[in-house]
Amino acid sequence: MATTLSDRALSVFAFAIYHQLESGEPVTAVVRRDAAGHQANPGAVDELQRAGLVTAEPDRLLFTPQGQEVLASLVDAMRQSLS
Repeated sequence: MATTLSDRALSVFAFAIYHQLESGEPVTAVVRRDAAGHQANPGAVDELQRAGLVTAEPDRLLFTPQGQEVLASLVDAMRQSLS
C-alpha cells in the first residue's frame, strides 16, 4: 500500500485486528460509534475513506475489498513477526 496512514487511522485497523483475533472470524466492519459514546476519530474516518479502505455508515465502518486486504496483511505480519 503506497498510502501512509496516521496512527489514528491505524487504530481503526488495530480495533478490527483485536476483534478478528478474539473471535477467530474475519472482520468486514467495525463500530463507528456506540451507545456508550465511544466513536472512531472523525479525521481517521475521513482519511480511511479517502484512501479507499472503508465506507462509512452512521454507526459502522465497512472495510472495502482493499481495506480487507490491508487488514489481512496486518494480521499476517503480526503472526510472522512472532514466528
